[in-house]
Amino acid sequence: MNKSDQHWQELVNSIGNFLAPSMAKDHPNLPVVKAEGCYYYGTDGKEYLDFTSGIAVENVGHRHPKVVQAIKDSADHLVHGPSGVIIYESILKLAQELQEIMPPKLDNFFFANSGTEAIEGGLKLAKHVTKRPYVISFTGNFHGRSIGSLSVSTSKSKYRKYQQPSWLTYQLPYALPEYLPEGQDPEIFFAEKLEKDAESLFKHQVDPEEVACMILEPIMGEGGYIIPPKSWLQKVREICDRHGILLIFDEVQTGFGRTGDWFAAQTFSVTPDIMAIAKGIAAGMPLSATVASKELMDQWPLGSHGTTFGGNPIACAAALASLSVMKEEKLLNNAKTMGDYALTKLNNLKEKYEIVHEVRGIGLMLGIELRDPQTGKPDGDAVMEALNGCLDEGVLFYLCGNAGEVIRMIPPLTINKKQINQGIDVLDKVLAQI
Repeated sequence: MNKSDQHWQELVNSIGNFLAPSMAKDHPNLPVVKAEGCYYYGTDGKEYLDFTSGIAVENVGHRHPKVVQAIKDSADHLVHGPSGVIIYESILKLAQELQEIMPPKLDNFFFANSGTEAIEGGLKLAKHVTKRPYVISFTGNFHGRSIGSLSVSTSKSKYRKYQQPSWLTYQLPYALPEYLPEGQDPEIFFAEKLEKDAESLFKHQVDPEEVACMILEPIMGEGGYIIPPKSWLQKVREICDRHGILLIFDEVQTGFGRTGDWFAAQTFSVTPDIMAIAKGIAAGMPLSATVASKELMDQWPLGSHGTTFGGNPIACAAALASLSVMKEEKLLNNAKTMGDYALTKLNNLKEKYEIVHEVRGIGLMLGIELRDPQTGKPDGDAVMEALNGCLDEGVLFYLCGNAGEVIRMIPPLTINKKQINQGIDVLDKVLAQI
């Protein structure tokens, strides 16, 4: 080990001395020096196939040349806004480009920096417009860690510990597979169950006329990669319409081609009133947006919501380049094709190994749930063993689920068959050892 490598290793070993462990101690703390395409390059000289895409961020792959060039060109002219105090081309062009790919009437944008900021903006907008105090979210969903977002996040209780999030929220059950009685049609059962659950909530806990909005992930992300029936999401829309409640979709993880469409709203043919978008929007640059119709946004007066860094000119330039790449390289189609291919291979693993309880996927948003074959309980320990084993073989997966029982597979949308084969073959080998 040379002096440079030794110094780097010393820094990694002392990470807890200067970075907050609440984030810095996440799995797997892989020291890297570079990323490109679908790969990370470690300080150990190894190449790692990235099946996380920076947690659903690098949809066009790491450091796509067109995105990198756009960042450089923007930095040559303008580094910081702030939007509103000045106005610049990249933020205006991005809003125009996004209008073309959003669901109908979602044509007005408040740009921020992160997913949780986009959620906060959506909740504030809904309350301001409706003049109603309460919010309904869905059990198991994750919307962020700031206090407002945390109030509607219930994927893990540890996120809310000691935080006393706002009590102006109520929860309805999500369409979890474990609730489905044997032999029942999920399209019928879950829609009927939601109708009954909502009726009970409105009868006993909160009058629907006081509910500003319902917020949910159209596909549950951090909570376990759960894909609800289309009829269930349509029922959510119907209940909101019935009571004048605004519907917010959290598309922070599902957006920008992850499901094989631009957004999950299009995948399920359900249009929300407000949408939160982030992650895949700008190929790794910090950018997000609260999106709604001009009719709703016009009811938000000047100064009622604001940001210093949101809509950064460099981030907007990166987003424009990323959208261009997605169209030119037909990445939506690739997400569908490669997603179907990966899902077939993963289902083969389910047939092969008892520990694989279920495989779920839509586009390149794939989850592999592990359970103890003897007890039937979610097996987070086995997931960690699998993640570490795959990492040793040069493939980086991530986890999700309430007990960490789901292996999360979210590669860049540029992934090809050879890379999918490589990654899943490694997972096959590791599961055999477990």
